[in-house]
Amino acid sequence: MIEEDNNNEDFLSEDDIEIIEVSDNPDLMYEHYRYVADKGQGPLRVDKFLTSRIEGTSRNRLQQAAEANCILVNGNPVKSNYKVRPLDIVTLVLKWPRRELEIIPENIPLNIVYEDDDLMVINKSPGMVVHPGHGNYTGTLVNAIAYYLNFDNIKDLEDPRLGLVHRIDKDTSGLLLVAKTPDAKTNLSRQFFRKETKRLYNALVWGNPESDSGTIEGNIGRDPKNRMLMKVFPEGEQGKTAITHYRVLERFGYVTLIECKLDTGRTHQIRVHMKHIGHTIFNDERYGGNEILRGTRFTKYNQFVSNCFDICPRQALHAKSLGFIHPRTSEEIYIDSEIPDDMSKVIEKWRNYTASRDQFQ
Repeated sequence: MIEEDNNNEDFLSEDDIEIIEVSDNPDLMYEHYRYVADKGQGPLRVDKFLTSRIEGTSRNRLQQAAEANCILVNGNPVKSNYKVRPLDIVTLVLKWPRRELEIIPENIPLNIVYEDDDLMVINKSPGMVVHPGHGNYTGTLVNAIAYYLNFDNIKDLEDPRLGLVHRIDKDTSGLLLVAKTPDAKTNLSRQFFRKETKRLYNALVWGNPESDSGTIEGNIGRDPKNRMLMKVFPEGEQGKTAITHYRVLERFGYVTLIECKLDTGRTHQIRVHMKHIGHTIFNDERYGGNEILRGTRFTKYNQFVSNCFDICPRQALHAKSLGFIHPRTSEEIYIDSEIPDDMSKVIEKWRNYTASRDQFQ
């Protein structure tokens, strides 16, 4: 759920990594970076070689790029452990052309639920991309923030004035924290890094959990068979540590409304962890929640679920509350939000269904 790059382009952000596909034909890729190793270059892993030259990225992102055949040496794809030699030509290629990122302020309405001189909290609508990236250069939350704060064009995504401290998925709704000063951004970012913030999510999931509460622990990393998906690696040999606590709020038989508390903030964490324990988030297309995973075979029931999908055409996940320490006053701030209409309408439909289930069978 965090940020981006240097060089005024959107190289390998978390969102971009999700759409990198393995390429068997580098000729169909676009060159983004090119470096020629010195004559005196000693043997050095290519991921380390590039990390020292491309500001704002990490070895992990470069290793993922190598796995997708996006790192070439002398025109041929190499793995991240390739040792760079004198005069090697090292290039990084992606499936889209380079584009200079220019954050253009756009007059897009924002639902600001809290604001002072140091920060603001925005309740993001579902369907809105948070940060510019491949395929979404305008119409994002950052473009809207730039307009609201009366900024000029900003090319550096890490400009402290645009202090987006964290982010959520495009089709997840809910609260996001924005720092308005460099000091506030530094302080709030530190709170997230140290896991001192309090975040609660509401989700509608398939199935009826056996327990009223539980904790899911399992490393989360990118699925080696499908890079658009994240996956739990129970053995802990891959991915990063992830811990999700959940408790049941309301049961509807075939689906359940739950609350989730995060100890960590991995990409798609709630979505992946809930699928891992057999309770995929309702209408989460990426992880299979847009299929009827529980219930009957009756036509009326199938139509009922289809209507629910139409009412809430995205994963039923909402970042409901956010707590943090104010960076200047040290006051504890806690903000809660209402579940958006699409989710609340679907929840109400399931509530009514449970109360009168016989009419659907």
